[in-house]
Amino acid sequence: MTPTSSNTDSLSHLLETRYSCRGFRPDPVPAETIARIVSLAQRSASWCNAQPWQVVITRGAATERFREALLAPVLPDEPGPDFDWPQEYQGVYLERRRECGLALYEAVGLERGDREGSARQARENLRLFGAPHAALITTDAKLGTYGAVDCGGYVAALMLAATSLGVASIAQASLASRPQRVRDALGLAADRKVVCGISFGYADPEHPANGFRTGRADTKVAVTLLDH
Repeated sequence: MTPTSSNTDSLSHLLETRYSCRGFRPDPVPAETIARIVSLAQRSASWCNAQPWQVVITRGAATERFREALLAPVLPDEPGPDFDWPQEYQGVYLERRRECGLALYEAVGLERGDREGSARQARENLRLFGAPHAALITTDAKLGTYGAVDCGGYVAALMLAATSLGVASIAQASLASRPQRVRDALGLAADRKVVCGISFGYADPEHPANGFRTGRADTKVAVTLLDH
């Protein structure tokens, strides 16, 4: 592809305007729009072109059934996530996590230390933030970490594709916190490991949770350029 300023401008616009939507309208996304989103995302790069992602997208009654399954009480012997959560957030990672959480709480009117309110907001993850659709991203168990890495690239591409078509989204590790529940609800095989979920639909511009944006570190913090 010949580089052009219009290509760069388009990509820059998508990257700068995409955000994690936490309040959706109930209106479903047309099937043809969903088809276009996943068609674009399918162009994602992957190790040896393995394309390990398998995606289940819910709509209508399927979304409501899935939402109910997620909100059901946790069972004592229910297995945890297929991929380990971070061991600990330290230093700048902890600072960024706190900044994001505090900005969200401020947007929705939660006081610091309001544990009941925090629990309610956390539960919104399992309610899919009211979204009409959920996309569950899985990889083959035998592909291990790199299968999950490839799926991460797919997730990024899917959300940018959705943004380009006016569809809001949010990637959610919380939807993978009880993977067997996800496999049971969606009829997935045992060798499909749940990487994450993406709730998507049309943003509710009046929802207070959509009133904040996260920042990004300067590239000088993240990138080292070696000349020799």
